[in-house]
Amino acid sequence: MKTELAYTIKQTADQTGVSEDTIRYYEKIALLPRAERRDNGHRVYREEDLRTIRLLSCLKKTGMPLEEMRPFLAVSVDADPADYPELVAHLKSHRENIVNQIASLQQVVDFIDIKLAQGRYRGECDGEEREGTKKKPVSPMEMSHFSAASKQGKS
Repeated sequence: MKTELAYTIKQTADQTGVSEDTIRYYEKIALLPRAERRDNGHRVYREEDLRTIRLLSCLKKTGMPLEEMRPFLAVSVDADPADYPELVAHLKSHRENIVNQIASLQQVVDFIDIKLAQGRYRGECDGEEREGTKKKPVSPMEMSHFSAASKQGKS
């Protein structure tokens, strides 16, 4: 007979990349079931608990609020997604929001790249100066700030 492995909270944190405090918090707000306890009162986690913590971690990385994760926890690992059209729709919507965030962040990165390439750090977001405005020259002191910052980013 095969005995199921049991993990301490520290081992669970190490294996999942989720802090011990976060694991306790997930248990407190019932995202995780109450952990079994050893005779000494220490928590014991099983493989299924680790899978659940990893799922929560993945959903959290997507920016999903904790309360929106609850319905996903009620579904078994081997469930057919077709049986849960509301969860599929929610995940698709959440994905679309992430894609939009990525596009928005890419615009910011593009803007920064343009500013770095131009060597100008003031002006309109589209790279155009407003007509009739004077361009203020960048002082050596101000320029040194950008030089130091760009050197720090390079290894």
